[in-house]
Amino acid sequence: MTRIPVDLARDLEAALDGRVSLVTASALLDLVSAEWLDRLVVEVAARRLPFYAALNYDGRVSFDPADPLDAAVIAAVNLHQQTDKGFGPALGPGAAEAAIARFQAAGYTVVHGRSDWHLLPRDHGIQRDMLAGWAGAAREIGAVSLPDAAAWLTRRRDLLAAGRSTIKVGHVDIFARPIGARAAERSQSNRTSSPSG
Repeated sequence: MTRIPVDLARDLEAALDGRVSLVTASALLDLVSAEWLDRLVVEVAARRLPFYAALNYDGRVSFDPADPLDAAVIAAVNLHQQTDKGFGPALGPGAAEAAIARFQAAGYTVVHGRSDWHLLPRDHGIQRDMLAGWAGAAREIGAVSLPDAAAWLTRRRDLLAAGRSTIKVGHVDIFARPIGARAAERSQSNRTSSPSG
């Protein structure tokens, strides 16, 4: 396998040129803009390629035990998710739904399902980093005050240190296939394997 670094914001089309049989992405679509997603769908559909995108954040987060500020912090995080991540204003939690609709409009069959993260108390490192990132994002967007964000983070860290913090983070996986692709592949395979007269 050859790895070729590409600036996807600028050179998306070049990344899809050559011998490509499947396009995949992981934890990407919620970071891109509607315009960039349109480019992606157009380029993938023009090549009649299947597309698989995993771990598209959809805005659902739940905590056990709950804290009174959870909803305000996650609402702020979801707003922050829609800021520019290098591709223009990001789709954030609406990315999976937008991708499904665009691929269906381009003549694709789309299968999708939840692929939520279930973070248990033993997942200490990722929980710690995620909570700090969320508190920072909530503060940065201006929807939660600095004292409230700091107090929320302190309470959440205390629960984590006590082995009592469980977090579920909503994600959606998507597989899009051009309609009729399997029939065309079978037909091509039959023509290739049929004995010549």
